Amino acid sequence: MASSPKALLQLDYLTVKRGDVTILDRVSWRIQSGEHWVILGPNGCGKTSLLKTLLGYLSPTDGDLTLLNKEYGSNDWREVRLKLGIVTSALQASIPPAEPALETVISGRYAQLDLWVPFTPADERAGRNLLSLMGASHLEERPWLYLSQGERQRILIARAMMARPRVLILDEPCAGLDPVARAEFLAFVDLVGRQARGPALVLVTHHVEEITPVFTHALALRGGKVAAHGLLQEVVNSRVLSEVFGAPMEIRKSRNGRYSASVEV
Repeated sequence: MASSPKALLQLDYLTVKRGDVTILDRVSWRIQSGEHWVILGPNGCGKTSLLKTLLGYLSPTDGDLTLLNKEYGSNDWREVRLKLGIVTSALQASIPPAEPALETVISGRYAQLDLWVPFTPADERAGRNLLSLMGASHLEERPWLYLSQGERQRILIARAMMARPRVLILDEPCAGLDPVARAEFLAFVDLVGRQARGPALVLVTHHVEEITPVFTHALALRGGKVAAHGLLQEVVNSRVLSEVFGAPMEIRKSRNGRYSASVEV
């Protein structure tokens, strides 16, 4: 498959094997400008392995990976992945407990954890603007240790956006949030997705309830393979998700564009 000049991210028959185990099996997927994607699938379906491959931490065995017209294997992926922002709970343990929220945000511009390089007044302005966008200006001086889980997730989104990524991946960002914090956080995600010249969003989740109206497409994985992909309504429905999760599911969509699911066991 030829690379599309408008594609932000493109995978063609991407395969990852380790020994006799096939982790990802001929995965093809393309993100075009203006699209926001959800990745769905049960535990062990390949979601985490796919993210590691996109970031260059897990090397493909076969197939092609192109990010912003840069081909994996022909470019320095340490530079390329700076345009691929990620919000994941795996980062949280590496952030110094005493680091103020503003410095955590600014660290995203330098791809550092535990910021040690001097930052500029322009960095401070950009960081404060992002904190304002996240509704978190009041947290500017608060140490990481004293932020709630919901506040931390907002700070991590601001941190990821400091590098002006073209694609922003949210890896199960609602894990550990109470219902109110989850609702507030998802409202911020929807706001980010509606920003002019903002990044394409990729939400990795198990829960259809976390899909906000800003999302346009979905990729469903099962057993390391693509089970379905395309427009949201073509994937997030009872027939497809029952097959993907291996149990009868009823998917409903409300008038405000939000989804809910019930499972028969």
